[in-house]
Amino acid sequence: MDPGNLEYINQLLDKDVELREKIKDQVTEFDKKTRTLCGMLNKIHATPSDQMPVLLDSVRPVLESCRETTAALADLVPPNQFWRWKDMWSISLRNAVFGATLVEFLRSGSLLTLPRVSDVLGIKVEWKDKFALTAEDYLHGLITLVNELSRLAVNAVTLGDYEQPIRISIFVKDLFAGFSMLNLKNDTLRRRYDSLKYDIKKIEEVVYDVSLRKLAPSHPHDKAHAPT
Repeated sequence: MDPGNLEYINQLLDKDVELREKIKDQVTEFDKKTRTLCGMLNKIHATPSDQMPVLLDSVRPVLESCRETTAALADLVPPNQFWRWKDMWSISLRNAVFGATLVEFLRSGSLLTLPRVSDVLGIKVEWKDKFALTAEDYLHGLITLVNELSRLAVNAVTLGDYEQPIRISIFVKDLFAGFSMLNLKNDTLRRRYDSLKYDIKKIEEVVYDVSLRKLAPSHPHDKAHAPT
């Protein structure tokens, strides 16, 4: 092989390694932020409802700091190379989606759409060929949200909040109905979606127990049968 050609190939390989290391450094930073975020949000299971706004206020700066990392990653990735590198940060991004959607549910009881999560995380439309939030990563984050809410339904009752499981039940059933209308071809996503039935069953058992003991007013939404 021509020495000049070898030198050129070596330079390309070196640049590739250098870029990978830079992306890896930012992903490590992203991972630290999302682990801190998830750790702080884990406190919801021991936080009375009247103290929840204070906890959410303390979480918000960590969530917003993720914008710096998404911007840094978008700046590093060359144009049209999103799909080449996305697997490096997908786990961190899914955790960030989970954090953003959990904060919004606890704050307002509503679901953050995919575009709104992108806004929260500072992901810009013009980055789409370099850094973006895919539907798959968004849905993985929502499944983690349901997993966490099934835990919260149980722990809220322990803390004397009998309304929260009912709110969670209505929200999760609506989310599950939305999932059931999607054509999920990704095997991992499909398996995780199927597991949501167990979370819903767990939540329904809590709601049934609360209603049976007349600890909270019954809600018409909760008379629906569990998915099979």
